[in-house]
Amino acid sequence: MIFGLGELLTILLIVFIVIPAPLFIVLHFITNWKQSREMSGGDEKMLEDLWVLAQRLEARLESLEIILDGESSDWRKKL
Repeated sequence: MIFGLGELLTILLIVFIVIPAPLFIVLHFITNWKQSREMSGGDEKMLEDLWVLAQRLEARLESLEIILDGESSDWRKKL
């Protein structure tokens, strides 16, 4: 039982599609999934910037509340 070159290539292609190709695809997606769970440097910088912005906004809100308390002490009751 001697196979020709075309038949041999067909068999090898089928074996490759059945065994290593799915393994490579699964490992590729596992690697991508693990990388997406970690924060990149850009994500950490953006999170730090958002934290600083939130602190500044909180300080501004406290300042506005102090100003409103001085000008109209019953402003909280109107809300």
